[in-house]
Amino acid sequence: MKAELLEKIISLEDIDFSHFWGTNNKIFEFVKILFPKLKIVARGEMLKIIGAEEDINFFQDKFNSMLFFYEKFGRIDEKDIMQIMDNTAESPASEVSGDTLVHGRNGLLIKARTPNQQLMVKACDTNDLIFAIGPAGTGKTYTAVALAVRALKNKEIKRIILTRPAVEAGENLGFLPGDLRDKLDPYLQPLYDALRDMIPQQKLLSYWEDNTIEIAPLAFMRGRTLDNAFVILDEAQNATSSQLKMFLTRMGRNAKFIVTGDITQVDLPKNQKSGLPQAVEILKGIDGISIIQLNKSDVIRHKLVTKIINAYENNNND
Repeated sequence: MKAELLEKIISLEDIDFSHFWGTNNKIFEFVKILFPKLKIVARGEMLKIIGAEEDINFFQDKFNSMLFFYEKFGRIDEKDIMQIMDNTAESPASEVSGDTLVHGRNGLLIKARTPNQQLMVKACDTNDLIFAIGPAGTGKTYTAVALAVRALKNKEIKRIILTRPAVEAGENLGFLPGDLRDKLDPYLQPLYDALRDMIPQQKLLSYWEDNTIEIAPLAFMRGRTLDNAFVILDEAQNATSSQLKMFLTRMGRNAKFIVTGDITQVDLPKNQKSGLPQAVEILKGIDGISIIQLNKSDVIRHKLVTKIINAYENNNND
C-alpha cells in the first residue's frame, strides 16, 4: 500500500534566503540531493515539501538545525550540512574562535580588535552598566552593538533598545521630513550600519516589526522600566545631566546598559553642559559599573583618522 503523501510549507521570511541558498542555489540543490524521497520546491520566502510524513518530519528536524546554524554563524556550506546530518555540527569547520562576538553576514567574524575593545567585552561579562568613552573611530559603538546582538542570539535578553539624543549641528527633528522613524534615521546610521553587518536583512526587518530591536530618541525613555533588555545610549556627550540620570534609572531586571560618547564632540547649545563627564565622575568606583576609556590607539578607521585626532589635540594644546 502506497504511503499517503503530505505537503508541508516552511517560511524563510526571517532569514536572507537568497544568501542562505548560496550562489546559483548550490545549497538548495545539495539539500535536494540529500533528501531524494521528498519533492522540495523553493519559491521566494516559501519552501514546499511533499512526501511521506516520516520523511517530512526527518527533513524538518534537520532543516531546523541548518537554519539555527545559519542564524548563529551567518553562513552555511555543504560540509556544515553534512555535519548536521551526522549530528556533529557545533561550529563552522573553517574557523573556531573563542574571541568572536558575532558571526555576521557573509561569514564576517566580528571581534574586539583592540585592547580597550577587549576590555569592553570583559566588562560586559561582569558588569550591568558600562561607560565607553573615546574619540571617533575607536569602535565603541560597533563593539557595543556586537555585544547586544550576541546577547540576543544567546537568548540572554529578549530585546535590544538603541537610543541617542536627537541633537545635531543646528538641526531640529521637527523640521526634518517624514514620520518619527524617518526623522531619526539620519541620527542613527552608525547603529543601523553595525546591525546590518551582524544580522541578515530579512531577520533584521522582522526584528524591527516586532520591536525585538527598538530605536527611539532619548526623550522617549522617560517613565519606562527596561527589563530583559540590552540598551545602548549612543552619543551620550549630547545628553544633559538630567537626561543621563533619567536614562540610567530606567534599568530594570536582567538589563545591560552601555553608554558611549566622545566628550570632545559636544553638539549641545552653548548654554547647556554635557552630563557625560559628570556621570562618569559621580559613578566611578561603584560595584557593577565599569568605565572604559578608549583612545587614539583604538582607532580602526582610515589611518588618517588618527592623524586628524592628533592634529586637533595639538591645536587645543597651543
